[in-house]
Amino acid sequence: MRLRGLATHIGSQLTSLDPYAAAFATLARLTRELRAGDFAIDHLDLGGGLGVDYRHTPDSAVPTPEDYAAVALRETRDLGCALAVEPGRWLVAAAGVLMAGVVHVKEGVTRRFLIVDAAMNDLIRPTLYEAHHEILPVRSPAANAAVLCTDVVGPICESGDTFTRDRDLPEMAAGDLMVLCDAGAYGAVMASTYNSRPLVPEVLVNGDDFAVIRPRQTVADLIGQDRLPPWLAAADDAPAARAATANGAAP
Repeated sequence: MRLRGLATHIGSQLTSLDPYAAAFATLARLTRELRAGDFAIDHLDLGGGLGVDYRHTPDSAVPTPEDYAAVALRETRDLGCALAVEPGRWLVAAAGVLMAGVVHVKEGVTRRFLIVDAAMNDLIRPTLYEAHHEILPVRSPAANAAVLCTDVVGPICESGDTFTRDRDLPEMAAGDLMVLCDAGAYGAVMASTYNSRPLVPEVLVNGDDFAVIRPRQTVADLIGQDRLPPWLAAADDAPAARAATANGAAP
Protein backbone atom coordinates (compact mmCIF):
# COMPACT_ATOMS: atom_id res chain seq x y z
CA MET A 1 0.00 0.00 0.00
CA ARG A 2 1.31 3.43 -0.97
CA LEU A 3 0.26 6.49 0.99
CA ARG A 4 0.01 9.29 -1.58
CA GLY A 5 -2.45 11.84 -0.25
CA LEU A 6 -4.35 13.35 2.66
CA ALA A 7 -7.92 14.60 2.81
CA THR A 8 -9.92 16.69 5.23
CA HIS A 9 -13.46 17.94 5.66
CA ILE A 10 -13.96 20.11 8.73
CA GLY A 11 -17.63 20.96 8.42
CA SER A 12 -20.29 22.62 6.33
CA GLN A 13 -21.67 26.11 5.81
CA LEU A 14 -18.54 27.77 7.19
CA THR A 15 -18.64 31.56 7.12
CA SER A 16 -15.15 32.18 8.52
CA LEU A 17 -11.81 31.40 6.90
CA ASP A 18 -9.99 30.88 10.22
CA PRO A 19 -11.00 27.20 10.59
CA TYR A 20 -9.82 26.57 7.02
CA ALA A 21 -6.46 28.18 7.72
CA ALA A 22 -5.98 26.00 10.81
CA ALA A 23 -7.00 22.83 8.94
CA PHE A 24 -4.77 23.53 5.93
CA ALA A 25 -1.83 24.32 8.20
CA THR A 26 -2.38 20.98 9.96
CA LEU A 27 -2.42 19.17 6.62
CA ALA A 28 0.79 20.91 5.57
CA ARG A 29 2.52 19.97 8.83
CA LEU A 30 1.39 16.36 8.55
CA THR A 31 2.55 16.23 4.94
CA ARG A 32 6.05 17.32 5.95
CA GLU A 33 6.15 14.78 8.79
CA LEU A 34 5.08 11.94 6.50
CA ARG A 35 7.56 12.95 3.81
CA ALA A 36 10.27 12.81 6.46
CA GLY A 37 9.22 9.19 6.98
CA ASP A 38 9.63 8.44 3.27
CA PHE A 39 5.95 8.68 2.34
CA ALA A 40 5.56 10.39 -1.04
CA ILE A 41 2.61 12.65 -0.29
CA ASP A 42 1.74 14.54 -3.47
CA HIS A 43 -2.05 15.03 -3.32
CA LEU A 44 -4.15 17.01 -0.84
CA ASP A 45 -7.96 17.13 -0.76
CA LEU A 46 -8.94 20.31 1.08
CA GLY A 47 -12.60 19.37 1.37
CA GLY A 48 -15.58 21.69 1.12
CA GLY A 49 -18.03 23.51 3.34
CA LEU A 50 -17.81 27.04 1.94
CA GLY A 51 -20.82 28.93 3.25
CA VAL A 52 -23.84 29.89 1.16
CA ASP A 53 -25.56 33.25 1.68
CA TYR A 54 -29.02 31.86 2.44
CA ARG A 55 -30.35 35.11 3.94
CA HIS A 56 -29.25 37.53 1.19
CA THR A 57 -28.84 40.43 3.62
CA PRO A 58 -26.44 43.34 3.04
CA ASP A 59 -24.38 42.36 6.09
CA SER A 60 -24.04 38.66 5.17
CA ALA A 61 -20.44 37.66 5.88
CA VAL A 62 -19.76 34.76 3.53
CA PRO A 63 -16.24 34.19 2.18
CA THR A 64 -15.76 34.26 -1.57
CA PRO A 65 -14.06 31.46 -3.53
CA GLU A 66 -11.18 33.88 -4.14
CA ASP A 67 -10.75 34.36 -0.37
CA TYR A 68 -10.83 30.60 0.14
CA ALA A 69 -8.27 30.01 -2.61
CA ALA A 70 -5.91 32.61 -1.17
CA VAL A 71 -5.89 30.85 2.22
CA ALA A 72 -5.42 27.44 0.61
CA LEU A 73 -2.45 28.62 -1.47
CA ARG A 74 -0.86 30.46 1.43
CA GLU A 75 -0.76 27.28 3.53
CA THR A 76 0.10 24.73 0.82
CA ARG A 77 1.98 26.55 -1.97
CA ASP A 78 5.46 25.36 -0.96
CA LEU A 79 4.43 21.69 -0.79
CA GLY A 80 4.17 21.15 -4.55
CA CYS A 81 1.04 19.01 -4.09
CA ALA A 82 -1.88 18.62 -6.47
CA LEU A 83 -4.93 20.11 -4.76
CA ALA A 84 -8.56 19.04 -4.86
CA VAL A 85 -11.50 20.97 -3.40
CA GLU A 86 -15.14 20.04 -2.90
CA PRO A 87 -17.29 23.20 -2.97
CA GLY A 88 -20.41 21.31 -4.04
CA ARG A 89 -23.07 23.13 -2.03
CA TRP A 90 -21.64 26.55 -2.90
CA LEU A 91 -21.77 25.67 -6.60
CA VAL A 92 -25.35 24.41 -6.79
CA ALA A 93 -27.37 25.90 -3.90
CA ALA A 94 -28.13 29.21 -5.57
CA ALA A 95 -28.65 27.49 -8.94
CA GLY A 96 -32.05 26.08 -7.94
CA VAL A 97 -35.35 27.28 -6.49
CA LEU A 98 -38.49 25.46 -5.41
CA MET A 99 -41.59 27.04 -6.97
CA ALA A 100 -44.84 26.72 -5.04
CA GLY A 101 -48.37 28.03 -5.44
CA VAL A 102 -50.54 29.46 -2.69
CA VAL A 103 -53.66 27.28 -2.37
CA HIS A 104 -55.24 28.94 0.67
CA VAL A 105 -54.77 31.84 3.04
CA LYS A 106 -55.81 31.09 6.61
CA GLU A 107 -56.29 34.00 8.97
CA GLY A 108 -55.92 32.67 12.51
CA VAL A 109 -56.58 34.55 15.72
CA THR A 110 -52.93 35.41 16.21
CA ARG A 111 -51.21 33.98 13.09
CA ARG A 112 -51.53 34.24 9.34
CA PHE A 113 -50.85 31.14 7.28
CA LEU A 114 -50.06 30.76 3.60
CA ILE A 115 -50.82 27.14 2.69
CA VAL A 116 -48.87 26.17 -0.42
CA ASP A 117 -48.87 23.13 -2.70
CA ALA A 118 -45.23 22.28 -1.86
CA ALA A 119 -44.48 20.35 1.30
CA MET A 120 -41.77 19.01 3.56
CA ASN A 121 -41.26 16.05 1.23
CA ASP A 122 -40.20 18.47 -1.54
CA LEU A 123 -37.78 20.51 0.61
CA ILE A 124 -37.13 19.01 4.03
CA ARG A 125 -34.32 21.31 5.19
CA PRO A 126 -36.53 23.82 7.07
CA THR A 127 -38.25 21.18 9.21
CA LEU A 128 -35.22 18.88 9.48
CA TYR A 129 -32.82 21.44 10.96
CA GLU A 130 -34.59 24.81 10.85
CA ALA A 131 -32.76 25.88 7.70
CA HIS A 132 -33.56 29.34 6.38
CA HIS A 133 -34.60 29.84 2.74
CA GLU A 134 -35.55 33.24 1.42
CA ILE A 135 -39.12 33.30 0.06
CA LEU A 136 -39.97 35.64 -2.81
CA PRO A 137 -43.18 36.20 -4.78
CA VAL A 138 -42.74 35.35 -8.46
CA ARG A 139 -44.58 38.53 -9.45
CA SER A 140 -42.94 41.58 -7.92
CA PRO A 141 -45.32 43.29 -5.48
CA ALA A 142 -46.38 46.89 -5.88
CA ALA A 143 -44.24 49.46 -4.11
CA ASN A 144 -47.03 50.11 -1.60
CA ALA A 145 -47.97 46.43 -1.09
CA ALA A 146 -48.61 45.38 2.49
CA VAL A 147 -45.95 43.35 4.28
CA LEU A 148 -47.43 40.88 6.76
CA CYS A 149 -46.01 38.54 9.40
CA THR A 150 -46.69 35.13 7.87
CA ASP A 151 -46.23 31.40 8.36
CA VAL A 152 -45.71 29.41 5.14
CA VAL A 153 -46.84 25.80 5.51
CA GLY A 154 -47.51 22.77 3.33
CA PRO A 155 -50.67 20.65 3.03
CA ILE A 156 -49.40 17.56 4.89
CA CYS A 157 -51.01 16.92 8.27
CA GLU A 158 -47.72 17.30 10.14
CA SER A 159 -46.73 20.04 12.56
CA GLY A 160 -43.30 19.96 10.92
CA ASP A 161 -44.67 20.70 7.45
CA THR A 162 -43.54 24.30 7.76
CA PHE A 163 -41.21 26.36 5.59
CA THR A 164 -41.06 29.41 7.85
CA ARG A 165 -42.70 31.03 10.85
CA ASP A 166 -43.18 34.70 11.62
CA ARG A 167 -41.61 35.85 8.34
CA ASP A 168 -42.36 39.33 7.00
CA LEU A 169 -43.61 38.70 3.46
CA PRO A 170 -45.51 40.71 0.84
CA GLU A 171 -49.22 40.01 0.97
CA MET A 172 -50.11 37.08 -1.28
CA ALA A 173 -53.39 35.42 -2.19
CA ALA A 174 -54.55 32.02 -3.39
CA GLY A 175 -53.22 31.39 -6.88
CA ASP A 176 -50.06 33.44 -6.42
CA LEU A 177 -46.68 31.82 -7.02
CA MET A 178 -43.61 32.02 -4.80
CA VAL A 179 -40.08 30.63 -4.90
CA LEU A 180 -38.01 29.26 -2.06
CA CYS A 181 -34.48 30.32 -2.92
CA ASP A 182 -31.23 28.36 -2.79
CA ALA A 183 -32.90 24.95 -3.07
CA GLY A 184 -30.37 23.61 -5.55
CA ALA A 185 -28.41 21.85 -2.80
CA TYR A 186 -30.18 19.27 -0.63
CA GLY A 187 -33.50 20.00 -2.31
CA ALA A 188 -34.29 17.36 -4.92
CA VAL A 189 -31.72 14.90 -3.58
CA MET A 190 -33.42 14.84 -0.16
CA ALA A 191 -36.97 14.82 -1.54
CA SER A 192 -39.24 11.85 -0.93
CA THR A 193 -42.69 10.54 -1.79
CA TYR A 194 -43.84 10.76 1.84
CA ASN A 195 -47.62 10.94 2.24
CA SER A 196 -47.97 9.50 -1.30
CA ARG A 197 -46.90 12.83 -2.78
CA PRO A 198 -45.28 12.33 -6.21
CA LEU A 199 -41.91 13.95 -6.85
CA VAL A 200 -42.16 17.35 -8.50
CA PRO A 201 -40.81 17.96 -12.01
CA GLU A 202 -37.40 19.52 -12.50
CA VAL A 203 -37.01 22.26 -15.09
CA LEU A 204 -33.62 23.46 -16.32
CA VAL A 205 -33.52 27.12 -17.38
CA ASN A 206 -30.96 28.70 -19.67
CA GLY A 207 -31.77 32.34 -20.32
CA ASP A 208 -35.08 32.33 -22.19
CA ASP A 209 -34.88 28.58 -22.86
CA PHE A 210 -36.15 25.87 -20.54
CA ALA A 211 -36.50 22.10 -20.62
CA VAL A 212 -38.14 19.55 -18.36
CA ILE A 213 -35.26 17.33 -17.24
CA ARG A 214 -37.31 15.20 -14.82
CA PRO A 215 -41.02 14.81 -15.67
CA ARG A 216 -43.68 15.19 -13.02
CA GLN A 217 -44.31 11.91 -11.24
CA THR A 218 -47.89 10.68 -10.85
CA VAL A 219 -49.68 8.67 -8.18
CA ALA A 220 -50.02 5.90 -10.78
CA ASP A 221 -46.22 5.89 -11.06
CA LEU A 222 -45.97 5.36 -7.31
CA ILE A 223 -48.58 2.61 -7.11
CA GLY A 224 -47.09 0.97 -10.19
CA GLN A 225 -43.98 0.17 -8.19
CA ASP A 226 -45.92 -2.15 -5.83
CA ARG A 227 -45.84 -5.91 -6.31
CA LEU A 228 -47.79 -8.68 -4.55
CA PRO A 229 -45.69 -11.56 -3.19
CA PRO A 230 -46.65 -15.01 -4.60
CA TRP A 231 -48.50 -16.15 -1.48
CA LEU A 232 -50.73 -13.07 -1.46
CA ALA A 233 -51.22 -13.16 -5.21
CA ALA A 234 -52.45 -16.77 -4.90
CA ALA A 235 -54.83 -15.81 -2.10
CA ASP A 236 -56.10 -12.93 -4.18
CA ASP A 237 -56.95 -15.35 -7.05
CA ALA A 238 -58.76 -17.82 -4.75
CA PRO A 239 -62.21 -16.07 -4.66
CA ALA A 240 -62.30 -15.95 -8.47
CA ALA A 241 -61.40 -19.66 -8.67
CA ARG A 242 -64.16 -20.60 -6.18
CA ALA A 243 -66.71 -18.54 -8.13
CA ALA A 244 -65.75 -20.25 -11.38
CA THR A 245 -66.08 -23.69 -9.75
CA ALA A 246 -69.54 -22.81 -8.38
CA ASN A 247 -70.64 -21.91 -11.89
CA GLY A 248 -69.57 -25.32 -13.21
CA ALA A 249 -66.29 -24.22 -14.75
CA ALA A 250 -62.98 -25.97 -14.17
CA PRO A 251 -60.95 -24.21 -11.48
